[in-house]
Amino acid sequence: MNALELAMKMEKDAIAFYTEAAQKTISPVGKKMFQTITLDEQRHLEMIAQIIKGLNITHKDVSPMRNVKTVFASMKDEMMKKVEATSDELEAFKIAMNMEKEGVEFYEKTLAGAKKEKERALLELLIGEEKQHYDLFANTYQFLESTGNWFLWEERGIVEG
Repeated sequence: MNALELAMKMEKDAIAFYTEAAQKTISPVGKKMFQTITLDEQRHLEMIAQIIKGLNITHKDVSPMRNVKTVFASMKDEMMKKVEATSDELEAFKIAMNMEKEGVEFYEKTLAGAKKEKERALLELLIGEEKQHYDLFANTYQFLESTGNWFLWEERGIVEG
């Protein structure tokens, strides 16, 4: 199995995990996060398939951070309610963070050996997006684990005046 085929398998595994996590997650914040990232992973899979077929990658100007901000802007009132996440939901976010970290490491190693410009461009894009996914999962984990502290940390209003 070459690096791109392995990348496709990783993306398929991520899609399966995030889809199941979204179905099992009770918290609307966590559910939306998993659903949004699943769409990104599906797009990654399509781009990898294009490269394998020898096609140029066509990617939209997509930003995981911007996508999530748009999703969560519509949920702001719901998000600010005290959220009680189950230990299973928190564990799913820990697993997701680890998956994204491993994805970044894999794509960075693959990039080091990539010879074709199309592959290099794709891998650089994937590295950037997987890093953003990690940050989004970490932030959501903190939010679900301690909503009040997260709000203070994110807003910095009381602490910094």
